[in-house]
Amino acid sequence: MSKKPVLVVMAAGMGSRYGGLKQIDPVGSCGEAILDYSVYDAHEAGFDTIVIIIKEAIKKDFMETVGARLAKAPVEIRYAYQELDHLPAGYSVPEGRTKPWGTSHAVLCAKEAIDGAPFAVINADDYYGKSAFKTIYDHLATAEDGEKFNYCMVGYEVSKTVTENGSVARGVCETDAEGYLTGVVERTQIEKYEGGIHYTEDGGESWTDVPPEAIVSMNFWGYTPSFLREIEQQFPAFLDDILKTNPLKGEFYLPVLVSCLLSENKATVRVLHSTDRWYGVTYAADKPGVVAALREMAAQGKYPDGLWNK
Repeated sequence: MSKKPVLVVMAAGMGSRYGGLKQIDPVGSCGEAILDYSVYDAHEAGFDTIVIIIKEAIKKDFMETVGARLAKAPVEIRYAYQELDHLPAGYSVPEGRTKPWGTSHAVLCAKEAIDGAPFAVINADDYYGKSAFKTIYDHLATAEDGEKFNYCMVGYEVSKTVTENGSVARGVCETDAEGYLTGVVERTQIEKYEGGIHYTEDGGESWTDVPPEAIVSMNFWGYTPSFLREIEQQFPAFLDDILKTNPLKGEFYLPVLVSCLLSENKATVRVLHSTDRWYGVTYAADKPGVVAALREMAAQGKYPDGLWNK
């Protein structure tokens, strides 16, 4: 029998546009961060093991805030650490490099904590909604690789993921008639405007509309254990290339590896749809809206007043 799915939370990054450590910023009535709500929703959906990826540099602040609260949660919390020098044998950190190696590298750093289970991956500073966790848990609970790797992702309508306070980067999903992912087109500058949503690729010289119902990726992925083997196998090739072309800033992203496996016909990715609205704090000005939304959800009975007080 396969192991129960675990949830992997990427909390090692710093929010440059936000201007601080979003992973621990309080948004709930009792000081909860967005991550607290994700753990609460994940547990309701069936996850009982949570792997949180942080950096040693933020460990003290994280453990004194989010970590202390999650110690009261009815789940097993495991920690993994993404560090620059976590590299294959024979590789070293380029002089002057301070930027992490990307989200695929973060997941690789959590390999021991994942311990051979199927797993979902989320960002610590994104609120995904209850239905997304249930949908992906149910999929992963029965997922097995066949002739191809059996992966999945939760997609959101783009109209439910944009902010009033600036542009956002979103991966617009392309699917086949059966609902499987065929590609992700990265749009790095998507904005709301009066009457719709559009994106630009030339710094605002021209704009192209995006249908409000277009499905986008919010980095909520689901994988069988084979994905970690693929990261291990492909990470050295990434390093060989990036150390020559972009040694200080190149990153190994999850969607890049997924796209590679799709192009090689080695994997399928089922696109699972969420009807929930995404909330996040891309910019500091987004925070009041997130606080108000969570307060309203608590008033509706979706969350208790104080997630871990009982």
